[in-house]
Amino acid sequence: MSRPNFFEHLHPPTIPAREARFTYTFGLGGISLLLFLSLIVTGVPLMFVYVPTAVSAGESIRTITYIAPYGWLLRNLHYWAAALLVLVGSLHLLRVVFSGSYKPPRRFNWLLGLLALLLSLLLSFSGYILRWDVDTYGALTVGINIVRQTPLVGDWLYELLVGGPVISDATVVRFYTWHTLGLSVPVLLLLGWHAFRVRRDGGISHQSPTTSSDSSRPPRISRHELVQREGVVMLLTLAVLFLLALFVDAPLASPVNSVSDPTTGFSSIAAPWFFLWIQTLLRHLPPLLAGIVIPSIVILLLAVLPWLLDRSDTGTAVWFNREGRLAQVVVLLIAAGIILLTLWEWWG
Repeated sequence: MSRPNFFEHLHPPTIPAREARFTYTFGLGGISLLLFLSLIVTGVPLMFVYVPTAVSAGESIRTITYIAPYGWLLRNLHYWAAALLVLVGSLHLLRVVFSGSYKPPRRFNWLLGLLALLLSLLLSFSGYILRWDVDTYGALTVGINIVRQTPLVGDWLYELLVGGPVISDATVVRFYTWHTLGLSVPVLLLLGWHAFRVRRDGGISHQSPTTSSDSSRPPRISRHELVQREGVVMLLTLAVLFLLALFVDAPLASPVNSVSDPTTGFSSIAAPWFFLWIQTLLRHLPPLLAGIVIPSIVILLLAVLPWLLDRSDTGTAVWFNREGRLAQVVVLLIAAGIILLTLWEWWG
């Protein structure tokens, strides 16, 4: 019998067959990790061409897209990996909630996963701003002014992000640093910690055996078989990523040539798609309420979910378990609200 390889050592020796089925996890956790690693692999070459200054940032993106060898492919891969990471990470969160996989002993890991998703959103937003075109400049202006509405620390956060009282070269450098180090490194560490906790907590969330009799225990599969299944899912994910990159180009508008007069060419101010729901709220509510209070309430509800909305330790690995019904309803309402507000802004 061959010795387990590195990837097999990431899993327990055996895994419950029921929870190892694709229809239980859909491979969402592993796909999220693969997409983040894809961001690193495609992002590093882009750093050699990108110039983080207000004058040159937009033009360097065009150099990557139209002049650098295969730059268009790397940029498209990077863009779609980021978009899919947000989407798949959000679906992973929903899967964990609806299957009761946040219950003890996985409460702390729920927080790690939630924090990794939130930082991934900010990571994608910082990358969106680094395009430094007339569309992203508008989103930057709105975003940093929302941050300025934060009670007590708003002005301090504003200058921390902008690098001074107004948008300048320092702003591009700040967002570039946040994107390449300040957010990427914490997300990588959180994902690694999150994966470690999955392994430490017994692997994939599963139902506890109801009896000690070996003959009546649920069937299990080896980690070798699980890794093979995961390999197939990873290859299919990469195939989808390459197809998107080959046939759907990342968006690119006119570059911002001067921060003193950046509005030339503005057609509308559009947030990235994952923040369109907040943009909808901003059209109808005060900035403090729409941009700070409501998102903070959503994050807080998700953070305390295993302690406040469902404190039971039964129903783990059971889709739509009765014990977690309140948590499921709250998360479903949050997800439905975000989707409806996003579609309203998209088609409105």
